[in-house]
Amino acid sequence: MRVTVKAPGSCGELAQGTINGKSFLITCPIDLYSKVTVMPNKDIGIVSIGNKVATAITKTLQFLKIPNDGFHVSVKSELPLGKGMASSSADISAACQCIALSRGTLLSPDEIADIALSIEPTDGIFYPGIILFDHVKGHLRRYLGHAIPMHIVIFDVGGEIDTLHFNQRSDLEKLNHSKELQVKQAMNLIINGLTKKDVFLLGKGATISALANQKILFKPHLEEIIDIGLSWGAVGVNVAHSGTVVGVLFPANKLSNCPACIEEINRCCTGVKFLHTVNFISGGLMKQEGDSHEWEQCF
Repeated sequence: MRVTVKAPGSCGELAQGTINGKSFLITCPIDLYSKVTVMPNKDIGIVSIGNKVATAITKTLQFLKIPNDGFHVSVKSELPLGKGMASSSADISAACQCIALSRGTLLSPDEIADIALSIEPTDGIFYPGIILFDHVKGHLRRYLGHAIPMHIVIFDVGGEIDTLHFNQRSDLEKLNHSKELQVKQAMNLIINGLTKKDVFLLGKGATISALANQKILFKPHLEEIIDIGLSWGAVGVNVAHSGTVVGVLFPANKLSNCPACIEEINRCCTGVKFLHTVNFISGGLMKQEGDSHEWEQCF
């Protein structure tokens, strides 16, 4: 039976760092997706789909204790690589669930997380809602609530970052420790914003985390982007803490202000490139099975 699973990407994270030495991020899922399709085909097996997805498929088969009896896998993604938009996390999580569904079973978010974390540090975009997640070891997995209405204008400051190499930096623990007070403040504001459905609290917290991360991974023009965004009605910014994108966060009723904001940032911030205007959404995987064209939540 043909099965397709789609996973959302992210615009970086709402916050990321450590608290008491424990790594965490707060997810920022968006409505751009990676889609993985599996079809039975005994003559092909695992085809050329990238090392990470191939590893995820092998590990999923091992976890389920089922043989590779032949199938065709394809991956289609709207997410650029190396930008901090959870491209690998989306590919891996969709592949894990797609293989499971093709074999008549369903993986839980925690099971997907365990498989993904055995490959590399991972975003938690495959969990329903917005979560606080330990992206390195998986010790923290806390549901924070649903997404609140918000538009995100995504810019790229340039370059590419390898997530695995970034998280192996020898100075990362020390640098994360030095910003724990700001990160804790950011986390509390974001959690309160989600609980109270207050986009202004969320934006304030995300901005604090973005600025605190400058000492770890500097984003050129970040303060200028913040000022321009606020002047057009944004509530703040968020960043890919181990990537190259910056998101300008707009309340749902300020969508009409986005084009003028984009134009000013493009004009004033040399080397900064506009990518997309997207919606902040709740995370989670969706599936299509057989001949159905309807998307259903996996869990």
